[in-house]
Amino acid sequence: MSASVDDTPLAVSRWRPTATIASSIGLHCAAGVTALVEPELWPWAVGSVAANHAFLGALGLWPRSTWLGPNWTRLPAASAARHEIALTFDDGPDPEITPRVLDLLDAQGARATFFCIALRAREQAALCREIVRRGHAVENHSYGHRSLSFPMLGIGGFRREITQAQAAISDVTGRAPRFFRAPAGLRNPLLDPVLHELGLTLASWTRRAFDTRESDAAQVTLRLLQGLAPGDILLLHDGQGARTASGEHVVMDALPRVLAAIKAHGCVPVTLRHAIER
Repeated sequence: MSASVDDTPLAVSRWRPTATIASSIGLHCAAGVTALVEPELWPWAVGSVAANHAFLGALGLWPRSTWLGPNWTRLPAASAARHEIALTFDDGPDPEITPRVLDLLDAQGARATFFCIALRAREQAALCREIVRRGHAVENHSYGHRSLSFPMLGIGGFRREITQAQAAISDVTGRAPRFFRAPAGLRNPLLDPVLHELGLTLASWTRRAFDTRESDAAQVTLRLLQGLAPGDILLLHDGQGARTASGEHVVMDALPRVLAAIKAHGCVPVTLRHAIER
């Protein structure tokens, strides 16, 4: 399959760095000039650059930060006003869990966003197409989910990894992703210009379930529902999730409770794509 032209996101404006990145660029320039003009001040120049890199590195470890570029941690205000909530699932598709998640969502008339690892999307192409056929969205979660090395990539590495994933998911589903979520939410300042170039929006979350390491469904549910409000983006996993003491996948125990609570709050689960297209 190939993505239609209308589904292909395009960057239509010039990339502009955030104040944090612009300040960092200015500091690097100032440090370089200082080291050339006043060589005896080179320790200050080197120290200031090193401190800045440490600061930027810390920001890259903060998945919900907007200091390195635009980042959806909640749905747009108009979507929240419609009492919409976004359920998102990472690290699939999984041939065992994803179909069961889809059935639970269908039973409640809920729509969700699946941030799929493109390599798995290729392996489970029919399942990816089924996600879309049922009214959900498949978005970009990188090609190989190299969570440890991903934040160490440069512009070229980001471009290759994300473009490869875009092509794979577009080919499988017939729809080009419009959103990107970094593996484990980790990134560096060079990611934002690449996403802008590819017309992708970075999306993190309001709250995450930690269901890849938490086997208690009650705790998973509590993390997602504490302070639940319209506009929230909730993160669960349909791949690489933990299991309960009984051997069941924790997401299968937690998801019905989450769906019931969303309904009780008078909210409607929608895809991120729906929130932006409305």
